[in-house]
Amino acid sequence: MRMFLFLLCLTICAAAQAASGLPVPRFVSLRSDQINLRMGPGTRYPIKWLYQKSDLPVEIIDEHENWRKIRDFNGQKGWVHQQMLSGRRMVRLKEDALVLRAAAPDSLPIARAEKGAVGKLKLCPPAVALCLVDFNELEGWVSKPKLFGVYATETLE
Repeated sequence: MRMFLFLLCLTICAAAQAASGLPVPRFVSLRSDQINLRMGPGTRYPIKWLYQKSDLPVEIIDEHENWRKIRDFNGQKGWVHQQMLSGRRMVRLKEDALVLRAAAPDSLPIARAEKGAVGKLKLCPPAVALCLVDFNELEGWVSKPKLFGVYATETLE
């Protein structure tokens, strides 16, 4: 029995060394304007989709060696090489949203952003359900539930 547990531990430990050691799931962004989404973790798998825009937020939902299984804004899932991903935190609007001047739900709006707009995630304080987002030089606060790229309970300081 001890030998079986030892061999089981060796198998699990070897698998753990191949993973990044980072939490799964987690949000990252696309590093390049040309990224192949594949059916499986390797170049031998067929290309399912071609991303043609960098900085889009995606969620890593699984890892296999140097490959990451991701889910995008539209729910599309597939595998990309880890080098095609960046730790830069970006968000995308799930629906039209007001961009607020301050981190308060009753704050004055400074703009209206459309569904699909992409911005850089800057701050998500623990006390409010809003995040500070930079939409190409327009910086303001957006309701967290309207953002793809940040979890409902996640804070970023």
